[in-house]
Amino acid sequence: MRRAGKIVGEVLLRLEEELKPGITTGDLDRLAEELIRKAGAVPTFIGYQGYPKSLCTSINEEVVHGIPGPKVINDGDIIGIDCAVTFEGYVADHAKSFAVGAVSKEETDLIDRTRQALMTGIEAFQLGNRIGDIGAAIESFATPYEYGVVRDFVGHGIGRKMHEEPQVPNFGRPGTGARIKTGMVIAIEPMFNLGTHEVEVLQDGWTVVTKDGKKAAHFEHTIAMTEKGPEIITKI
Repeated sequence: MRRAGKIVGEVLLRLEEELKPGITTGDLDRLAEELIRKAGAVPTFIGYQGYPKSLCTSINEEVVHGIPGPKVINDGDIIGIDCAVTFEGYVADHAKSFAVGAVSKEETDLIDRTRQALMTGIEAFQLGNRIGDIGAAIESFATPYEYGVVRDFVGHGIGRKMHEEPQVPNFGRPGTGARIKTGMVIAIEPMFNLGTHEVEVLQDGWTVVTKDGKKAAHFEHTIAMTEKGPEIITKI
């Protein structure tokens, strides 16, 4: 899994270098697939429940699962890029949100705070804690900023499959859920909206958008619980 994590981490770093107004989400997807296969890995998303691409590229009010294609990225956009890689049978899942060109302070803060919320959730991923402690920590972080914390889509266990038990919500009560033990590997992925937490799925069957049309941000790391504590295997 460490090798899968390194590959997907390097892919997102490379995509960040290419992000600029005028590039299409399809351009990013083609580059991602090329990089993944060159590293000897497989793009996990392709064919997953019929999904057609290597990346999910979600722009502005799109929270997650946007399908890459001819859509052009413009100055002032927020784009979330989500990617999973399979290497020798093990999966690592990683996502970041980026500001393209000039965005408002409100939007910059949303991106920065969603990233910080991910780290807050990782800090709660400790031996002896429970899965509910992670969600409670993320939700508590978001509350002062009045962000909508997405409830319909959550983090997850990960290993030989991309989605395994347990589910890892970004909300909840401390002291609930599965006990965290050595060997557990999960993907923590806060999704914060500038408005309501409510979302809906577009007619393509994949793209998740905010119901009020306000912008969103999404971050994700794959983390393994080792005897020494949590290890972020997608961190480069």
